[in-house]
Amino acid sequence: MERVFDCDVLVVGGGIVGLSTAYAITRAAPGTRVTVLEKEPGPARHQTGRNSGVIHSGVYYRPGSLKARYAVRGAAEMVKFCAEYGIAHAVTGKLIVATDRAELPRLHALVQRGRENGIPVRELGGSQIEEYEPQVRGLAAIHVGTTGICDYGAVARQLAHASGAEIRYGAEVHRVDRRPGLGVAVRTRAKDVLRARVMVNCGGLHCDEIARLTGDDPGMRIVPFRGEYYELARPELVRGLVYPVPDPAFPFLGVHLTRGIDGGVHVGPNAVPALAREGYGWGVVRPRELGATLAWPGSWHMARRHWRYGAGELRRSLSTAAFTTAVRRLLPAVTEDDLVAAPAGVRAQAVLADGTLVDDFLIKEGPHAVHVLNAPSPAATASLPIGREVGRRALAMLAAAD
Repeated sequence: MERVFDCDVLVVGGGIVGLSTAYAITRAAPGTRVTVLEKEPGPARHQTGRNSGVIHSGVYYRPGSLKARYAVRGAAEMVKFCAEYGIAHAVTGKLIVATDRAELPRLHALVQRGRENGIPVRELGGSQIEEYEPQVRGLAAIHVGTTGICDYGAVARQLAHASGAEIRYGAEVHRVDRRPGLGVAVRTRAKDVLRARVMVNCGGLHCDEIARLTGDDPGMRIVPFRGEYYELARPELVRGLVYPVPDPAFPFLGVHLTRGIDGGVHVGPNAVPALAREGYGWGVVRPRELGATLAWPGSWHMARRHWRYGAGELRRSLSTAAFTTAVRRLLPAVTEDDLVAAPAGVRAQAVLADGTLVDDFLIKEGPHAVHVLNAPSPAATASLPIGREVGRRALAMLAAAD
């Protein structure tokens, strides 16, 4: 008896990576039936729609890593995609500024890394910084010309439209029934059942849970980190994008200044543990999700290893004065009154059992399933190449099943 499938590929998650995957599949294999399930009433409601809108150059990432390869390629493709579809964007360039002598070797290492990744980087002495940013102070800086900004929410909506996929909003995955050799059946909370030959898990903040529902051990847990932002009341203080020198021990880039596509300047984010997967404020606590984080050995190993760094982030979260002090290292003219609270985001950070924060994008496969298990920043920048890679794997599974 012939098996009846509602679609060939079922994508779980309507953020930019899930929608890019749907777009890549339908472009590579026209006629492939793709359905996207998104639990929210529209696309890009979490990581995609709550970041600072930066098109990252790829200067930070280890040469040869997926982040480096996909960010460099993805930045150029994202600019082209925005231009093709009339989506607001600009290639602004950015400064990475050293404000302390201890940061100078790390700044020089970034120059080398950028060049290894094929990115044009200009080195600046302290007095040259004001050519780009008159109000910014530092000992030295580098200018990265290929960094830009765009409206990722608009990109996600365009990907959804251009993919031709069936997008079902308000469709939260409740159960997954996988039968090797048969395919995957997914039941939503609304009791709808969809049968697919292959499932792609782009669940973001919930991707590890979806992998386990499918019957695959992801080997990691998502530990959510809230990034809190402020808006600059005097946006004229900053012309473009200004970043500190990041600490290579962490996948976070530190508090930075970003002039967005709307002309406003975002300041942030810091990185503090969230008390829920979608914990956009201290008042959002979900005991089951918090309990799962605390039960994961990696959470405790991570806390022991990085408690000093975490204490500083926590202090900046609880005190606007402490946050202002961090910003003033780059922009001395800023006062506490210049910082107006803005919506926060939550980063879905994969953590291994030994406390290691997964640094690269992580994609794993199981029978009839592809799982995207670590896709935080720069995943929006890299979404088109990520979508192609995930789509390639899904199509290979389809071909193998024929």
